[in-house]
Amino acid sequence: QVQVVESGGGLVQAGGSLRLSCAHSGRTFSNYAMGWFRQAPGKEREFVAAINWSGGRTAYADSVKGRFTISRDNYKNTAYLQMNSLKPEDTAVYYCAAARSANSGTYESEYHYWGQGTQVTVSS
Repeated sequence: QVQVVESGGGLVQAGGSLRLSCAHSGRTFSNYAMGWFRQAPGKEREFVAAINWSGGRTAYADSVKGRFTISRDNYKNTAYLQMNSLKPEDTAVYYCAAARSANSGTYESEYHYWGQGTQVTVSS
């Protein structure tokens, strides 16, 4: 059974940076595309970023493009989300997800395994 566990959330001031990590276990990591989603209080969960099996293809929500970078290390079985120039509106619980395919996109339905989430709070 695949498990994904997020870490790295916390409290940061606006303009600051955080790096989230997503540890993947249970199956061969490179067989899975990975994604990050977030859910702010009172809002639906939304897509943030996705990366294909090799790291050669990425996708971002318009709201984070140019500020966030998704990456992966297939030797460490870990995906990352580097978040720079953080804004108060980035405050949310951030979820890592794994898809049983080499490539995945922006829809939650494409992902099969989800972490418990990590809180990111950006103060103004």
